[in-house]
Amino acid sequence: MIFLPSEVIIIEMIKILPKTNRGRQLPLIVEKGEDGLYVIECPLFQGCYSQGKTIDAALSNIREVIDLILEEEEARRILDEYHPKEISLHTIEV
Repeated sequence: MIFLPSEVIIIEMIKILPKTNRGRQLPLIVEKGEDGLYVIECPLFQGCYSQGKTIDAALSNIREVIDLILEEEEARRILDEYHPKEISLHTIEV
């Protein structure tokens, strides 16, 4: 399924919560779909996305998803190796 957002809202950094990784920040892409729901994706982890009726609800939901993903050793390895100096979001018209 291809999701075509009606509006790209923000790219945001959130601090993650797991006890061993407190204070780490991850990039998130937040889009508001035509149905009015906010869809959030963390591009660092494959399949890491969630949604909510509000941005706050979607952020809360993605934190839960990230907590679950970080139970996996491979995800923790990816996080340990993630040290970006800069993050930006660009769009193109097609």
